Amino acid sequence: MIELEGVPELIDPVMVAAFEGWNDAGDAASTAVAHLDREWKGEVFAALDAEDYYDFQVNRPHVWLDGGARRVTWPTTRLSVVRVTEPKPRDLVLVRGIEPSMRWRSFCNELLGFAHELGVELVVVLGALLGDTPHTRPVPVSGTTSDPELARTLHLEESRYEGPTGIVGILQEACTHAGVPAVSLWAAVPHYVSQPPNPKATLALLNRLEDLLDLRMPLGELPEDARAWQLGVDQLAAEDSEVAEYVQSLEEARDTAELPEASGEAIAREFEKYLRRRDGHGSHAREGGDPAEGRDLGSFRRGGPGPQGPAQRAEDPGPEGEPDEDR
Repeated sequence: MIELEGVPELIDPVMVAAFEGWNDAGDAASTAVAHLDREWKGEVFAALDAEDYYDFQVNRPHVWLDGGARRVTWPTTRLSVVRVTEPKPRDLVLVRGIEPSMRWRSFCNELLGFAHELGVELVVVLGALLGDTPHTRPVPVSGTTSDPELARTLHLEESRYEGPTGIVGILQEACTHAGVPAVSLWAAVPHYVSQPPNPKATLALLNRLEDLLDLRMPLGELPEDARAWQLGVDQLAAEDSEVAEYVQSLEEARDTAELPEASGEAIAREFEKYLRRRDGHGSHAREGGDPAEGRDLGSFRRGGPGPQGPAQRAEDPGPEGEPDEDR
């Protein structure tokens, strides 16, 4: 039994989790949770024992100086809690860590133990994958769940993916078996510019999370960073005719694939989202941009997936690199 001291009774709590590693292309997902933790000044109330789940030759501890004393920071997964007040009070339990090296089932069971003790009503796991999507278009974000009823009520896709999976897929499956409603949100990161950070993908995940939970997310500098990132990639792509041609082919494929979505219902739905965001954030631009100026496109390979960084591409991704379900 997990006993939590010093944690107040939570209001309609939702657990939002992200993990560095295989399911975190461009560090988009882990950065999203870190952003919320920072903006909302989350208070860490628990950390998993690193000795139980991590291979320290893979994820090495860091040594640093605190005044004159040497300190060690061990790789682990930490839980913090934040209270959101708009549009109504609600608590988020933020889980941020590294994909474990071992004992995945015990890892998930421990997180579910915290969820049970805190009365968590929904678990949302964020992920990002490499996809054949152009950096010039809005970032595709797909939402999946293994719960048919949840899929209907939240307008999500039921998971259909088969193949290798990461901790995001395992945690969602563990939630399903434990009877805890769970959702995965996936952002598709252009494979030809896969190096972190990718603030445009991070912003897209937060926008989708905001819509899912009907909360107002503090975006901070993310919209400006996203625009700067896209401008930087635009400039680098313009310097290489092969890259520019490839990006254009991705744009054409993306635009053609989206034509059937130009229905009255889809347009009305997007307009409603726009109005909610405008009311909540004033003139803040959404999802339009970019942060890091420098981008290395030297890894670009025409028609190929680009280097496999910490995040792997799905074996059988859906349209524009979106996963058919959790991985």
